[in-house]
Amino acid sequence: MDDAAPRKGTVTQRAVEEIKAMIAEGRLEPGQRLPTERDLAVRLGISRSSTREAIRALTVMGVLDARHGSGIYVGALEAGDLLETFGVVADLSRGPRLVELLEVRRVLESTATALAAARITEDQLAALAAHLAAMNATDDPEEILAHDLAFHREIASAAGNATMAAILDGLSSRTFRARLRRGYQEEGALARTRREHAAIHRALTARDPEAARAAAAAHVSEVEEWLRGRIGGGER
Repeated sequence: MDDAAPRKGTVTQRAVEEIKAMIAEGRLEPGQRLPTERDLAVRLGISRSSTREAIRALTVMGVLDARHGSGIYVGALEAGDLLETFGVVADLSRGPRLVELLEVRRVLESTATALAAARITEDQLAALAAHLAAMNATDDPEEILAHDLAFHREIASAAGNATMAAILDGLSSRTFRARLRRGYQEEGALARTRREHAAIHRALTARDPEAARAAAAAHVSEVEEWLRGRIGGGER
């Protein structure tokens, strides 16, 4: 367990929650410098050591930003920054946890793709077509993976929800996809994967949210079911 994460119920954890409340209620704004450690400890009614640990924990989470020689500031609180560690969880997970992550990805990917169908621009559709053509023009796994990632990131961006895009980015990290694709491609799935990407692109071009949702869900489900079979057969 990360020693930067204070145990629930401790003085430090209560300090963490209080500082988070100060930010949520607007008493501290993104980019604002925190009071000195001593002043903050007095305001919170706790020791300076507990205040220091709370600040450290929130800095690790990305909520606070320690600037050398300047002080501690409230971070920008962008979803991508706060959810950065989510990708690490995806990269390190094994067995049944991988299936759980794919279930989450299926739900969010299909929702994002449905939203994108209503919001995507002509330039974004052209970018998707370029990635699709590049995937079809090569058998190199690294090139396919790069364009696969870019294809789905473009869709997440077109959905217009930065938080959802950040979560999906964590669930679709290069390492995570590479681990799945290595085994999945061994079973001759490349042609099917290309067809699935083409179906997603057609639905987006038609600006049909329900067709886009179904195509995206089917795409992730193929990998999900393959992984379930591997785990059931002893994969860990």
